Amino acid sequence: MLDCGRYPVKRTVGERVHVYATVFKDGHDVLEGAVRVRAPGQRSWSEEPLQPLGNDRWSGAFLVDRPGRWEFAVAAWTDRIATWQDEIRRKVDAGQEDLTGELSEGAALLGRESLTVEEGLAVESTDRHGEVASGTLPVDVDRELGRFGSWYELFPRSWGGFKGVAKVLPQLAELGFDVVYLPPVHPIGHTNRKGPNNALVAEPGDPGSPWAIGSEEGGHDSINAELGTWDDFDAMVAAARDVGIELALDFAIQCSPDHPWLKQHPEWFNRRPDGTLKYAENPPKRYQDIYNVNFESEDWRGLWQALLDVVVGWVERGITVFRVDNPHTKPSAFWEWLIREVRRKHPEVLFLAEAFTRPSMMTTLAKLGFAQSYTYFTWKNTKAELAEYMGQLISWNEFYRANAFVNTPDILHEYLQAGGPPAFEARLVLAATLVPTYGMYSGFESYENVPVRPGSEEYLDSEKYEAKERLLDGALLPLVQTLNRVRRAQQALQRVDNLHWLETENDALIAYAKEDIVCVVNSDPFTEQAGACVIPVALGFAPAFEAEELLSGDRFTWRAGRNYVQLGPGKAHVLKVIRV
Repeated sequence: MLDCGRYPVKRTVGERVHVYATVFKDGHDVLEGAVRVRAPGQRSWSEEPLQPLGNDRWSGAFLVDRPGRWEFAVAAWTDRIATWQDEIRRKVDAGQEDLTGELSEGAALLGRESLTVEEGLAVESTDRHGEVASGTLPVDVDRELGRFGSWYELFPRSWGGFKGVAKVLPQLAELGFDVVYLPPVHPIGHTNRKGPNNALVAEPGDPGSPWAIGSEEGGHDSINAELGTWDDFDAMVAAARDVGIELALDFAIQCSPDHPWLKQHPEWFNRRPDGTLKYAENPPKRYQDIYNVNFESEDWRGLWQALLDVVVGWVERGITVFRVDNPHTKPSAFWEWLIREVRRKHPEVLFLAEAFTRPSMMTTLAKLGFAQSYTYFTWKNTKAELAEYMGQLISWNEFYRANAFVNTPDILHEYLQAGGPPAFEARLVLAATLVPTYGMYSGFESYENVPVRPGSEEYLDSEKYEAKERLLDGALLPLVQTLNRVRRAQQALQRVDNLHWLETENDALIAYAKEDIVCVVNSDPFTEQAGACVIPVALGFAPAFEAEELLSGDRFTWRAGRNYVQLGPGKAHVLKVIRV
């Protein structure tokens, strides 16, 4: 139960929901109970029995086998027949011979004229006297992709548009990616269009930022003709489906000055007292090519409905994953409503929150229905920082799922800028093995690490403002493919709550176990590091055991206690303990 039932806990298809309750009443009656369960779209309830744990605590569980909003409640009752049987049994065991009165009570209870002890004790009780039930509680169930997956972000204009993306999808599938995320594919505005490196003035031919959505060609429900036709888009979606990849689209609630809504619904936009429109800002960043909508507009209902229509329209074209831009700057009530309305008819749809903000807002968005959220993983690079980060994720595990992107078009961390290829390797292994869902933005596999200026996390010649000629040929891709294959094969890496930190006697070496997987990563991108990875007896491994190195195929003999580890800059072990 989350916040006294105000919000649902999260599960994915195939998981069991474990329910615990305190059940008691006055006296010594025998009590029974059950978990009442109702699946999405069903009117009738099913039941799973509660089992006593002792001291009035009971437990039960049920399996969720489809996505959507499930409901459950706890029911309890007095079993008068079992109570009577318990009394008779104790009296017989105590040697009491005259049970005439007790047998008459039992006969009346069972609707019989007479009754023997043997007959009474043989009755299977179905009595549910005085049954009461708790309030109904929700469970939000997503597809497995809501919990586990590998994401790759690319700008279609750098790959030859929709047709080019369709051609590269089989290669991305071979690399083990589950989701390919596309920034906005809509028409881009002309007014205040940005030039290379966020220049305030664009030259003829500059494509502008995809997040400046809308032109005379259309808005959020249209596609940029420079990327292809609707037939090309549909063919790209079909090509993704054929190779087992899902396409995620960006849902950014903002408009260029040329968006049709500015003429059709001027009341939907924020204006200053002097009548000028207020463009978007996130100081020191300024977005002169973008206007925010006014969620406090008198026609807020019309705005909400228009945004819902946009999402549903893309769902009807085969898009079932959305990466939502800056959801923390929009009303929480709006997201709760929109996600509920979308998933009411399309429970397979997943929403990812791009919310780098305060923990209270990040967790609230998760509770409101976002299946996943960006996190501060890119800024957590030391052993202490990662321990704090993972501790937070584990404490939120009932409702919050992280998506650990190693980089984004906006975030090139100084660790990557300075550390070169070893830094990229270390961060990749940490993301892929610590968190069930991780992602990368194209260029990461080629070690792109040049900032626009010292001290900035923006890329030089950022793809946000210009097209590149991309090829999927980065030197890091073999490691990406191996890690994605390992992640799919090892269920221990598909959870976050099974993490055990291991002592290394060297803070540059970050070590942890997830069930029968042991990982050791050298976070120092410049220097070889050595230490002792300490395996505690509590992990349940044999005193001495064989371990397969899943990245290289090598075998090692390890033991409970101290194990010497020596790793080159940014290198890692991902060990599978071989149990006999």
